[in-house]
Amino acid sequence: MTSPEDATAVVRLDLRAGAAALATTQAVRDRVAEQLGRAGLPEPDYPLFLVTDTPAGLTDHQLQYELLSGYRAVGETRILVLLVGSSPGSYAGGEEAYLPDRRLVRPTTLRASTTGLVWAGDLRSARTALDRREPDDPASLAVLVDLLSVPDVFVRVLENLRKLPDSIAAPGIRLLEQDLPTEVRDRAWRDALTRFAGEDTGAGDPVDIVPDSRLPEPLRALVTGRDSRGQGHRRPDGQANLAHRTCAESLDRADEDLVALRSFPGLLHPARRDALEADLHQAREDLDGFRALVERALQGGGGAAAPTAEATARLGALGLRVPTADRAGERVGEGLRELAGTLLGDGLALRSVAQHFTALAGRVEPVPGTALLHRLADHSEESVTRGSATEYAAPPRTPGAVLLMAGAAGLLGGLWQWPAVLAALVVPVLFVVVALLGANRLRTGRRAARWTTGPRVAAVAGAVAGAAVAYAADPPLWLGGTGLIVGLGLTAEAVRRLWRDAADSWAAGRGTTALRTALDGLDDLLAELVREHWAAEERLYCADAARSVAGMLRATAAAADSQAAPEPLAPAGTGGSGPYEDDDWLSAPSALETPESGAADGDADDGDWAAAYAWDNTPDRNGDHDAGRDDDRYGGDPAPYGVPSPAAYPAGPDDAPWESGEGDRAPRWLDREIGEGGPDLVATLAGDLRNTAMAAMAPYWGAVERGQAGALALARTEQRVRELLSAARHHLWHYGVLAPPPYPADHRARTTAAGLLGTDSLRVAELVGREADRGAVVQLSSPEQGALLSRDPGAALWIRFAPGTLQGEIETAWRKSGSPVEEALWTSSGRYAGLIRLTPLRMGVVDTVLPRQSTGGSTRTDADRAEPSVHAEFREDDRW
Repeated sequence: MTSPEDATAVVRLDLRAGAAALATTQAVRDRVAEQLGRAGLPEPDYPLFLVTDTPAGLTDHQLQYELLSGYRAVGETRILVLLVGSSPGSYAGGEEAYLPDRRLVRPTTLRASTTGLVWAGDLRSARTALDRREPDDPASLAVLVDLLSVPDVFVRVLENLRKLPDSIAAPGIRLLEQDLPTEVRDRAWRDALTRFAGEDTGAGDPVDIVPDSRLPEPLRALVTGRDSRGQGHRRPDGQANLAHRTCAESLDRADEDLVALRSFPGLLHPARRDALEADLHQAREDLDGFRALVERALQGGGGAAAPTAEATARLGALGLRVPTADRAGERVGEGLRELAGTLLGDGLALRSVAQHFTALAGRVEPVPGTALLHRLADHSEESVTRGSATEYAAPPRTPGAVLLMAGAAGLLGGLWQWPAVLAALVVPVLFVVVALLGANRLRTGRRAARWTTGPRVAAVAGAVAGAAVAYAADPPLWLGGTGLIVGLGLTAEAVRRLWRDAADSWAAGRGTTALRTALDGLDDLLAELVREHWAAEERLYCADAARSVAGMLRATAAAADSQAAPEPLAPAGTGGSGPYEDDDWLSAPSALETPESGAADGDADDGDWAAAYAWDNTPDRNGDHDAGRDDDRYGGDPAPYGVPSPAAYPAGPDDAPWESGEGDRAPRWLDREIGEGGPDLVATLAGDLRNTAMAAMAPYWGAVERGQAGALALARTEQRVRELLSAARHHLWHYGVLAPPPYPADHRARTTAAGLLGTDSLRVAELVGREADRGAVVQLSSPEQGALLSRDPGAALWIRFAPGTLQGEIETAWRKSGSPVEEALWTSSGRYAGLIRLTPLRMGVVDTVLPRQSTGGSTRTDADRAEPSVHAEFREDDRW
């Protein structure tokens, strides 16, 4: 038997009207393709046909049943025939004069094991005895057809029918529908699409890329792998390393000369300064050579396009070493797919995820060498000179310790009485002499170096203070001599520090620091050039693929925006925007109507028997909409089925409620619980859309991995996204909010009915867990047909079903009540729950006939129906 997992949709056909249009194999296939295409579904491997017909149509539509039974597909074709109304009139002749409903005649085509018949002689849709509904009341029939169109229910009913004699049963049903009002569902759908797509800022604002630790391994290797390969970019025997080493050695010699210059001999002798200037001149020349080599490397390191193998070879000729990719570019498509799943799983909107992919592309894309040429200006000779002049623009600031030393030296050297007080001038004179000598030693051209005046002023002030102290205290001579010796020591230390700082400042002005900075900057530029060449082809492919994914995500967001656009309201009495607007069987007249009520059986497109069942999005005409008792899908215009004709019953007080036009269109075996939406509704629908998008993009990732993520793959993916979004909307209309879409979903449990609908699942648990007695359901049989049913209470088969999303809640409620129910059917639809009873017919009620020829339409007269021998060569009793 076909499993629910194999069945994706049930194709619904109504042979009561327009059967002549299905007289060829191609016509049947076209009708199937039309239904499935509107739902966004492919050709089925295991076709499931739900056929609505009358008992008389079983033999009238022999050709159609043969075409359906022979439908070509990969797997078996299953047919479930829903018969509505009574059987043909009595047979003529002798003892076999049976009243209506006494025989059910079927062709041998429908005796196959893959076919089952459900005979609902009267849909019993009236809620009171005064409400006289037609046996095939459209509002009730549409609900029954909708229920049997759920693949799980279809398959289970067909399986149970095979266990019954003749594979025929009369149904009994009790149904509970949990759903949302049309406007609530539409609003939630649009809000979910908007949240799923995100806001379109139009500027493509950059965003922070996902942290490296959260990037999938294939992408993390490309993003961070190049950063760890900055060492060893110069070959030891290459030109680049030789030029760098030469310049570095010149700067090292200049540093050694600077150390010598900073000592006291450097202050006294000019030779050390001359050696430093010679080494600095040589370092500038060597730096110019290294800069020229770097410029050649950048010019040969790739043009406006990405680095190439030829560019890598030219770098190798200059002595640069580009590491191998080490298979870092493998599984790029897998990494992009995992990253998209991670970001979407975190709840990010499509456009936000697209921005992340754009940022990733910019980060991983290799930069050609010519794009780095402008950075040479930061390390040019003019830049070095400008940096040196900036550093030497002012003399170094004198540290406070030097000022204290100078003041203390002057104070100690000034502790003399007259006439020895002249010795107090020794320390200040030394500071003045050193300042003049140092400024002259560090002369640049005709301009002497600027020397700080702070120490001289501090020495003079200290000497004056020392003389004043000596005048007041009258110290002995040995104290003055000792103070002078200590003061000279402090003077020597202060002069050493002053000279060291002055030499450093002068050397920086001559370019020692700027030259070293320029050399390091040029070498870093070379290292960056080498890093940009590492795995260049793999990174370029990753960047292109990431941008392609970003474009696809934005196209998906645009498709979601188009789905979120509000549709124009359908006029009252039409099915333009409801869940059944794609079903041809709803646009045909009932075969049970009187000749005056509509077109003949052969007219396929002129009837409107289902107008009362049309989905009406317009506001309630009476201004008093009660969602609990008149859902729009079963509401609409109450005439002609909702209210009896005024001529049928005399006017009176008891008839006033019926004449008000407020009759409940729901059949008495259907209860509705209409919620207003729970707090998790929009978030859950947005999550379903994310799963839908990932399912739509699944083939695209394969194209990315194969390197074929071009315009064709993108266009196909965009088309698939639109199709699956339409299919998701179709699924929402047909199967409700509780049922997840039939696409790969995450492992998180779906939220409860209270979170989605704002309803409680306890009522579902109570209904499905009822005792299997005849009072629990409404038998869809006429009183005359009831005499044909089996009297054995144990012969009936029961089907208990509820949405699979509520399985955990319902089973928990059953366990709490102490009476868990076994073998419940958990359906893919989230709209219906309830009980179905299949009661077999008594033996001898069903006749199987072998027609002489197939008829293409319903052209038989009542006399023909009364005498089946006109069309039957012989009649078979099913007890064979």
